[in-house]
Amino acid sequence: MTKLRFIGLDVHSDTIAVAVAEPDGEVRSLGIIPNRAESVRKVMKKLGSAESLRVCYEAGPTGYVLYWQLTGLGIACEVVAPTLIPMMAGDRVKTDRRDATKLARCYRAGDLTAVWVPDAAHEALRDLVRAREAAKKDQLRARNRLSKFLLRHGRRPTDKMTPWSDRHMRWLRQVHFEQFAQEATRLDYLHEVDHAADRITRLERAIDAAVQTAPTKMRAVIDALQALRGIARMTAVTLVAEVGELSRFARAPQVMGYSGLGAREHSSGAHIRRGGITKTGNAHVRRVVIEAAWAYRHRPAIGAPLRKRQATLSEAVKAIGWKAQLRLHARYHRLLGRGKCPQHVTTAIGRELLGFIWAIGVTAERDHDARAHAA
Repeated sequence: MTKLRFIGLDVHSDTIAVAVAEPDGEVRSLGIIPNRAESVRKVMKKLGSAESLRVCYEAGPTGYVLYWQLTGLGIACEVVAPTLIPMMAGDRVKTDRRDATKLARCYRAGDLTAVWVPDAAHEALRDLVRAREAAKKDQLRARNRLSKFLLRHGRRPTDKMTPWSDRHMRWLRQVHFEQFAQEATRLDYLHEVDHAADRITRLERAIDAAVQTAPTKMRAVIDALQALRGIARMTAVTLVAEVGELSRFARAPQVMGYSGLGAREHSSGAHIRRGGITKTGNAHVRRVVIEAAWAYRHRPAIGAPLRKRQATLSEAVKAIGWKAQLRLHARYHRLLGRGKCPQHVTTAIGRELLGFIWAIGVTAERDHDARAHAA
């Protein structure tokens, strides 16, 4: 029987600290190597055969390049969640070597939690979706700068108009200042607003094109999720890119935990104390789900846009979407009736909405696999 050696890697942009937990119990640091493919290959070869090695490192800004390199060498590798690594209260010394040693020791003990590593298609789509999200944040900042600049100088429209509508944009272009410096400032801020809008439009076109070339199973889930009220194309794409295959979760509460929408708890003995959401999960999923949850404050209905999105979907998927409307709308107003604030109610609705998202995703994936098998 092959004895396993558990290896912890503390990965940085230029260096990797390496430590190994031996089968006999010894845990030792092997030093620091350059973060280069050839250096990694050499150190792994020295440590033993690929079948005898188990490697882990923390998820971080270096991505999954090292994971794909190690798995390409036939070495089992896991990327672990940094926030779930056990911490000792009295430990006040932190170095790369110590971090690698702790990873190796905890990995051998089974105390680490692996994260999902996206495949090439999901990772590519996720990068594009996050680029659009960054563009939306930049647009908000650009709009705030322009609006606050005008407010400081008492420039506001005489007629009531929707902010950032076409009419509002025409008014912004008609505002002028006598001072050259202020006029140059206005033009620069306005240019940034226009640039942000063009950037978002360009990225959304790229996302639509990327979805058309995505695997058929991914497209099927994206289409199916749009059966839910409040989830249009961009939200559905974000969910699929961030979560991956929903069938990898055995139960709906696991998806809720993945998003960080579970409740905090600090209970001991007879005392039970629960707080707000944990936020220890995917913040991108949490954001789009809570935004979608606001739609369930309205009474259940199938409007024209939703009917169009559901036109090509199966009856099973549409039934789940309608069940979600009935249940979540009733729960929204029931919680409001108890005196809960709308923001807390919407967060609770978003957590339950994830259960319906999981049900639709699993149904769509199962139907796709059945059709592929029949063909």
